[in-house]
Amino acid sequence: MASTRQFRFLCGATLLLLAASAPAFAWVRNPATIAAVLPEGATGPEGMTVGPDGNIYATTLGFNAHGQVGGPGHLYEFAPDGTLLKDLRLPAATAQLLGIAFNPVTHALLVIDSGAGVVREVGLEHGITKVFMTVTGESLLNGMTFDAAGNVYVTDSAQGIIWTTGPTGGAATVWLSDPLLTTTGTPSFGANGIVFNHDYTTAYITNTGNRTILSVPVTNGVAGKPTVFTNSVNGPDGLVMDAAGNLWVCANQSDEIVVVDPTGKAIAKLGDFNGVVNGVPQGLLYPTSPAFSKDGKTLYVSNLSLDLRLVGAAQSVTSQYDAKVRRYTIARISTKITPIPGSAAAP
Repeated sequence: MASTRQFRFLCGATLLLLAASAPAFAWVRNPATIAAVLPEGATGPEGMTVGPDGNIYATTLGFNAHGQVGGPGHLYEFAPDGTLLKDLRLPAATAQLLGIAFNPVTHALLVIDSGAGVVREVGLEHGITKVFMTVTGESLLNGMTFDAAGNVYVTDSAQGIIWTTGPTGGAATVWLSDPLLTTTGTPSFGANGIVFNHDYTTAYITNTGNRTILSVPVTNGVAGKPTVFTNSVNGPDGLVMDAAGNLWVCANQSDEIVVVDPTGKAIAKLGDFNGVVNGVPQGLLYPTSPAFSKDGKTLYVSNLSLDLRLVGAAQSVTSQYDAKVRRYTIARISTKITPIPGSAAAP
């Protein structure tokens, strides 16, 4: 008969063998590494996109670890290897720049100047801007997308509105207004990111404070009634759609990218926060805007690294890390997904 010590040893060895042979069921979190570091003195990047040339374009929100910084706003252009190509001061713009995107039809570069409540068209040669779109009311313009005709759609996080205007701009009209686009949660931003599906029959909109992604049916360009597509992304911010119809969503309060399939099921969680080293955030820290590289193999993500206490909110679990940031970053993540049981691989 085996002794008690032998019995314990055999049990322990059996458990180790089972653990070693069991498949890993956790998310395979592709690491987020640094793609680019903004110049010294820059504030946190909120808006970010990849241009037709494959370069990375980022705008800054006008907040650093000490608080709000005055204008004018800045637009930075980086090569894919992280080399800074341009630092454009936008003399007419405030420091509060958010969404940025190239209109796929007109090729104009548009930047949301949330501090002024307008969208601006930017000339990349010298940073000269002109007002492209205006809205009414006490707005907080945030995210931007386009339809097949080049019409522009902009989220208003404060008023719970999606504004729209034509490819050449002008005074915006209300495309959609609904209580589901507003929030009383934290962070106190309602409608935020927005993207259409590939045939423009559905719009997906994140509501940051409510932790929801909304689905809006679209018929001949007219918005229907929004519904909650899926819940429980922690601070959903900007989002993009891949070729398979999966949504890649910045979760700004859990420092990760959540990939959601067309049924609303999470199929991947990518990236993580890895600390602040010499004032530089490692990995993801308050990620806000995602954009695919030209070849689709990389997801770039802007790290706003915003201490919510600076905008009147209560401390978040990363506020004390945000307060240590001195240089701001754009991260990169491989888009190759390792599926877990019950999920489907993304391209």
